Amino acid sequence: MLKNYLKIAIRQLRKQKLYAAIKIGGFAMGIAACLLIALYIRDEMSYDKSYPDGDLIFRVVGFYAHDGKTDKGTDWPAPLSKAIKTDMPEVEFSGRLMPNNLIAHAGNQELRRGDQAQNTYEQGFVYADQQILDILQLPMVYGNRKIALDEPYTMVITKSKADKYFPQQNPVGQTMILDNDKAHPYRVTGVIADIPSTSHLNQFSFFMTLKSQEFWGGEQNNWGDYNYPTYIKLKQGTNLTAFEQKLSADILKNYLLPEGQREGMKDVEKEIAKFSLHLQPVKDINLYSYDIQDGLSHGDIRFTWLFGAIAGFILVIACINFINLSTAKSANRAKEVGLRKVVGSYRSSLINQFLTESLVYSLISFVLGIFIAWLLLPYFNTLASKSLTIPWGEWWLMPVILLSALIIGTLAGIYPAFYLSSFKPVQVLKGSISSGSKSPILRNSLVVFQFTASIILIISTIVIYNQTHFILNRKVGFDKDQVMVLQGTNTMGDKGVKDFKNDLSKIASVKSVSISDYLPVNGTKRNGNTFFKEGREKLDAGVSGQYWQIDDTYLKTLGMKLVEGRNFSYNMSSDTAGKSVIINQTLAKKLNLKNPIGARISNGGTFTVIGVVQDFNFESMRGNIDPLVLHFGLSPSIMTVKFSGSDVQNTITNVSALWRKYSPDQPIRYTFLDEQFANMYADVQRTGHIFTSFAVLAIIIACLGLFALSAFMAEQRSKEIGIRKVLGATVSNITTLLSYDFVKLVFIAIVIGSPIALWGLNKWFLQDFAYQVPISWWQIFTLSGVVAIVIALLTVSFQSVKAALMNPVKSLKAE
Repeated sequence: MLKNYLKIAIRQLRKQKLYAAIKIGGFAMGIAACLLIALYIRDEMSYDKSYPDGDLIFRVVGFYAHDGKTDKGTDWPAPLSKAIKTDMPEVEFSGRLMPNNLIAHAGNQELRRGDQAQNTYEQGFVYADQQILDILQLPMVYGNRKIALDEPYTMVITKSKADKYFPQQNPVGQTMILDNDKAHPYRVTGVIADIPSTSHLNQFSFFMTLKSQEFWGGEQNNWGDYNYPTYIKLKQGTNLTAFEQKLSADILKNYLLPEGQREGMKDVEKEIAKFSLHLQPVKDINLYSYDIQDGLSHGDIRFTWLFGAIAGFILVIACINFINLSTAKSANRAKEVGLRKVVGSYRSSLINQFLTESLVYSLISFVLGIFIAWLLLPYFNTLASKSLTIPWGEWWLMPVILLSALIIGTLAGIYPAFYLSSFKPVQVLKGSISSGSKSPILRNSLVVFQFTASIILIISTIVIYNQTHFILNRKVGFDKDQVMVLQGTNTMGDKGVKDFKNDLSKIASVKSVSISDYLPVNGTKRNGNTFFKEGREKLDAGVSGQYWQIDDTYLKTLGMKLVEGRNFSYNMSSDTAGKSVIINQTLAKKLNLKNPIGARISNGGTFTVIGVVQDFNFESMRGNIDPLVLHFGLSPSIMTVKFSGSDVQNTITNVSALWRKYSPDQPIRYTFLDEQFANMYADVQRTGHIFTSFAVLAIIIACLGLFALSAFMAEQRSKEIGIRKVLGATVSNITTLLSYDFVKLVFIAIVIGSPIALWGLNKWFLQDFAYQVPISWWQIFTLSGVVAIVIALLTVSFQSVKAALMNPVKSLKAE
């Protein structure tokens, strides 16, 4: 029987080539989309799963509840790690990282071997305790992991970096020079295997020891400076909930409360009560850190599940198409069913026949879908900024694909099988299909579902595009156009940097040059501080803000506006001595400085305000503008060069020639400020592109469904159309009649999908931005609705016009 079922299934596939192609094509596109999203979700869910004893490893996260919200962060005072290990017998290891690029050599550096002169720019430098290696148990290629970071000025590097600088040799014992600091060479004491891309630490390639490091006087015993992400490994059998409560109570009572009292913090017990310590499992860091300030790039569980839902919707839409296409051609199978029943076929045999056909279509669709996914994978990797691959070599791949094909084929084929096998022989052989086939409720509901999903994706795409365009083109308070960012200038030394700046200023097309590592884009230095109005240190709660070092041409180069006071000057001794500051309007407001010029503020030291700069966005527009203090000085790793005129390429050539004069052993590295600004929102743009791609796919598959339904309706109403034409109805009358039903369904989908899209966008997207595009919701809903209706009309017009042009004699002769 199975052989006969297969023969009939293949015969039907050959007989109805167009419908078979639409069935299989729509199904295959849905399967391809699901497979791509499944690969994405699998990759996101696989982060930080490779550490031995990973279920015992945690990151310490601080919660600070205030003003109705909770701030979360991972930076802790230097002594915290030691205090945890000393006070908590449940802890096996406790260790720290120091990735803050405010600290010398952390972040991105110029690097060379100790026996070479040519520098190479490298990223991924981080300070680490020996205990970090003990906690993570990173596999070693060379060296002894247990003592690799136990001595001052030692370094562990990854295998790929070892191969780059010490090809075909063991680099243990070799020295490396960072940023031309010949006085403090680092000795390589170990090589670890490359950190997997599915690790939140994969951005790090150089682990420098924290042994005997003190970045400023008393820093290692200071409970007031927060710079160190801290990790712990618990002993087996520890009760996590009880330990977390114990840890928070101990640290707050024995360390943070006394520190607040020493600093004279106002309402210290009340303030400390707002803090709490929590343990985040290392495997959760990638997906559950979207609301934690940790400076790392990671995923977002909300978008992971959202993409999963999109995959599910697209697959359901494809299944709906399969059902509609099966029922649309029901008249062609009706006589077959009737005759087979007359000659003795059981209904169960007919059900098995139609399910077999469904499974054949499903298997073919899966094969084609996998091929489509393979073809689209490079494009999808570009969209998602991933390096996904189809795991051909995994043992479970083929069984999962076969099982999925069987399940989806069965689910998609159950309704058509029961529907087609229910035809009554008497009615079929008289030339009519059973009355049940004319019931539109299920099919119309399915089409409404399809277009509801499409409307949601269309609206989401429009809003994400508008928000991205709004961000990238909004006035942010500084000039980001034609500003070149030169990196690695600190290797010239302080005098060399000043001379280089002076010579750059002499280039005719250079408008202004500035020296500062602090720029209003991600990836440059940040220095958080707490500020007070002088004399109010023990009376008021401090204002948290940034403390940036700039030179006298910084404001001019970046086009920032002073609204009060003056700029810094080398001719003012108070400026060069670091006693003068410029603040932004937000800080003046939060410190209640009604007449800020001449006011004095403090953050441990005391400063006189000489100017107020107009507020500008120096972080992502996901948040509001924070308080900012600018002080005079050189932080020489970065120089910004403002161009004038349109001959940018010639200016770059002149700048490059001057660079070679001052730094012959180091290639020039530069970007442009507007590019760095756009990169801050690369994730938003990627999300928009992904939504656009899947919206187009969903619409295509939904249109196939409409095509199926229009064919079905034309088939069902053929006699009605014939009678109307006999009574004088025109082609346009008939086309309008048939199209109206579909427009009505799309309109219902608009009414259902629009509020769902509004709710979803606010919950998962727009709420992350302090600055949101002004949205005229009725315009967006109208636009998306018009798009959907036009697409629907174009889809059904072929079948409507075809039915309207049909000769009424053919449809009425059976009567």
